[in-house]
Amino acid sequence: MLRPRWIALLGLCLAVAGVFAWLGQWQLSSAIDTDPLPVDATEQVRPIDEIVQPGQYLEEPLVGQRVEVTGRWVPGDFIVVSSRFNDDIEGFWVTGQFRLDREQPTSIAVAVGWTPSRERADAAVDALNDAAAMASSDVALSVPVELTGRIISDEGPALPRGDDPLEQTRMSPAALLSRWHEMDGSPVAAIDVYRPYLTSTDPTGGLADAGLDEISSPAPELASPVNWLNIFYAAEWAIFAGFAFYLWYRLAKDAWLREVEELEDVDPDDD
Repeated sequence: MLRPRWIALLGLCLAVAGVFAWLGQWQLSSAIDTDPLPVDATEQVRPIDEIVQPGQYLEEPLVGQRVEVTGRWVPGDFIVVSSRFNDDIEGFWVTGQFRLDREQPTSIAVAVGWTPSRERADAAVDALNDAAAMASSDVALSVPVELTGRIISDEGPALPRGDDPLEQTRMSPAALLSRWHEMDGSPVAAIDVYRPYLTSTDPTGGLADAGLDEISSPAPELASPVNWLNIFYAAEWAIFAGFAFYLWYRLAKDAWLREVEELEDVDPDDD
């Protein structure tokens, strides 16, 4: 082990182990959140622009954040989404396109309310579409609507199932966008759309009482500040660093054993 060759190899192992130790330290620094969100952070109503921008994905710590938006409902774009649960009871959501008050047309998908009956959901769609059409045509009723709710990540589209190919079973703004319109009823043009959606705390949507119940959307559970997966990776890097020294020792010992065997095989009478 004291020969120059093996001392040089030890230096290489030290360098490799140092890199592994740095990687382990980096994993540990990422394993514990030193600046977690306050307990009631998601319950403080904030403007939606402070949380997410149109077209952006919602960051994990902000899922379930309560936000406020101001705008108008687009007539004819209230759609039923099935397979929605309210406190373990399966039912339906009534959703709509909410056009925010912006210079650039910007929309967000909003789940207005819940009902256990498809018939009540269809009736609510008709009532809300009529109320939205009346509000858009009457100057006295065209006051912007203020909504408050929780911002939730897009569930992604689902493959059609059943007899109705337009049946919505997932809350996907991308899928709803294909069925949305402009305020005048024409096909939707170039608009900015939020990837996440909003669950409204007002089952009337600021329009009319359509017989919907408020969507059960409790505050999200706080995640643990400790990421155990990162801690596991840090332990792996420590094992790799130790293995580098063991490999050096094993190679040096094997070389020594070979020399010993060669000496034992030498004939004592052989010069």
